[in-house]
Amino acid sequence: MKKQMRLNALDMNCVGCCPGLWLHPEDQTTRYNTLEYWTELAQLLERGLFDALFIADIFGIYDVYGGNADAAFRNAVEFPVNDPFLLVPAMALVTKHLSFGITGTPTYEPPYSFARRLSTLDHLTNGRFAWNIVTGYMDSAARAFGQDKQIPHDERYELANEFMQVVYKLWEGSWEDGAVLRDKANRIFARPDKIHKVRHQGKYFRTDAYHICEPSPQRTPVLFQAGASSKGRQFAAKHAECVFISGPTRKIAAGTASDVRKQAARLGRDPGSLVIFAGIGAVVGKTDAEAQAKLADYHKYVSIEGSLSLFSGYTGIDFSKYDLDMPLEYVEIDAIQTIMEEFTKADPTRRWTLREVALHLSGGKSALAGSPATIADELIGWMDETGVDGFNLHYMVSPGDLVDFVDMVVPELQRRGVYKTSYEEGTLREKLYGKGRRYLPDDHPAANYRYGQSLFE
Repeated sequence: MKKQMRLNALDMNCVGCCPGLWLHPEDQTTRYNTLEYWTELAQLLERGLFDALFIADIFGIYDVYGGNADAAFRNAVEFPVNDPFLLVPAMALVTKHLSFGITGTPTYEPPYSFARRLSTLDHLTNGRFAWNIVTGYMDSAARAFGQDKQIPHDERYELANEFMQVVYKLWEGSWEDGAVLRDKANRIFARPDKIHKVRHQGKYFRTDAYHICEPSPQRTPVLFQAGASSKGRQFAAKHAECVFISGPTRKIAAGTASDVRKQAARLGRDPGSLVIFAGIGAVVGKTDAEAQAKLADYHKYVSIEGSLSLFSGYTGIDFSKYDLDMPLEYVEIDAIQTIMEEFTKADPTRRWTLREVALHLSGGKSALAGSPATIADELIGWMDETGVDGFNLHYMVSPGDLVDFVDMVVPELQRRGVYKTSYEEGTLREKLYGKGRRYLPDDHPAANYRYGQSLFE
């Protein structure tokens, strides 16, 4: 049997994902603050048998470019941005199988209340929930939470590792299997002897509490991770079940995927159990020429200023001061380290200019464009050459790009035998790994925090 392609749709709870494309007459992302926009999107993705809707998120404002946030405000660069968690119940209500991967940041969340929120969503979706773990990268977010500046890059991952210990204890160890009886005849909802207090006192977090939610369908939601720096890869290799990588070329994506799997193996995990998604866009037409014409039309709306505002925020470097046609040079940064490495070090045969980076980040140069057969060829080629398992698919114009993909590319992938024709039953983890795999496996570090294990404290 051919390897089956996994697909998520990538979005944010804001006006568009590609700077400037919200101006396109067919784009509907200005409806982002209505429930109807999201329920319609969820139903479209379920029609296309997508595994999940993956929603990115930030807490800060892109205020590095030009020394202020004006460019972000003018161009709606991931601003304004609403809370993605609140969308999930509405989308779950109008779907049966589509799952939801939502971004949450340990740097700015208390683990006790965060664990309750995710358990609640796993209950309400009947186990169709995943958490994308990020550590943040913006000084503006740190200032919003009362800090002078963000915690240094590597220390953010140290904090996140301790955060994981706390939520694992709450999700995996506070309630034993069989604790919940719902026994009306004997007037017992839950057995006190099977519910345990979690005690944790560490460098960053302290708690002394029972998990306030009964075990959800997956206990711990499916774990995504999207950091690709050295520390990010180490974190993914230890904790993640699904890894979201973003490489501008197949060569870079292949190196990242291989490295994460090797690190997971060294930690005693099955490297094949990591489901790796590459970020990619697709503009589809009935013919290659039609798709290229559509992409050329999109290019008219791209905002270079908006893209550079985004890139400045990613790196912490004010690119308003630089020539657009200068080749980028690597510098050490305390924000998204990997993005600088990808454009300056990962492929020594390629020198990126600032203009090229801006067009790439807008989607104008990173999106595939072609007929259904051409797009299918490209996606299968990416999987064959990089070892990834699927894609986080982003649009340039919503919902049109996703409608075209569902209506034209999905049938082509199914015809080639590389994409499912129906959903598996069960939770998201069972859909990914098979019936009966609703909980994390024993080789995952969370297993050490189940009640009765040596690391449960």
